[in-house]
Amino acid sequence: MRVACATVPGDPAVPNEDWVTATPNIIVVLDGATARIETGCVHGVAWYVNKLGAALVDGAFEQSQPLPDVLVEGIRRVATQHPQCDLTHPGTPSAGVAMLRLRADVLEYLVLADTTVVIEAGHEPHVVTDNRVAAVAAQERAEARRLPFGSPARDKALREAKRTEQKARNRPGGFWVAAADPTAAEHTIAGAVPMAQVDRFAVLTDGAARCVDTFDLLTWTDLLDVLDKAGPAELIRQVRAAEAVDPDGRRWPRNKNSDDATVVYGQR
Repeated sequence: MRVACATVPGDPAVPNEDWVTATPNIIVVLDGATARIETGCVHGVAWYVNKLGAALVDGAFEQSQPLPDVLVEGIRRVATQHPQCDLTHPGTPSAGVAMLRLRADVLEYLVLADTTVVIEAGHEPHVVTDNRVAAVAAQERAEARRLPFGSPARDKALREAKRTEQKARNRPGGFWVAAADPTAAEHTIAGAVPMAQVDRFAVLTDGAARCVDTFDLLTWTDLLDVLDKAGPAELIRQVRAAEAVDPDGRRWPRNKNSDDATVVYGQR
């Protein structure tokens, strides 16, 4: 397979909380959850995604281990690396996860929280995304989005939305994300597609997927076409261009003007 990737921070002055490794056989993409309030942890989200990403790549090389089990072990492994932190705190650093692995004649996938996998098979895009977090604190986020970017009132409203999210994080009826509890991996969306049917695929964090699901500028097939013709960096450039013409979030309401954006594209 031919594989290409790009990752760009939402704010050049702030560490990128996305994480990516892409090889012809294993792809891991993480979308760190920005901590707007206390976390109970002395480490940042960027530290967490670096540690978890490395653990998942290591685990995925063990071909006999299903991807959800790889995530279980990865979460457990990172938890042992900061026992001095309060890992029971609802704000413990966390991340959305997307994984692809080519094993024998199938392409395996796994998605948890704010990430998306698009697999084109038979010229039809199969979109795998986890929307459970969007159902949590929806009213609070909608109220925050009515306020100007960067305003104290908006920041306060987003902190309140984050507190509501934390109460539902990794709980039945809420949403699931990689943090310190390995049982979250039991709630992944996972499956496999015969590799002979796969034409091309993409893995995206929500900062890149917004060109389809927030801005409605492209279809998923259009997105794959852009990646095929111009590559992941061009897709992110188009996202940034859309953000630039709507700096106040009036046309396209969203939590942040620009978010960390990561894209991996592959084809046979």
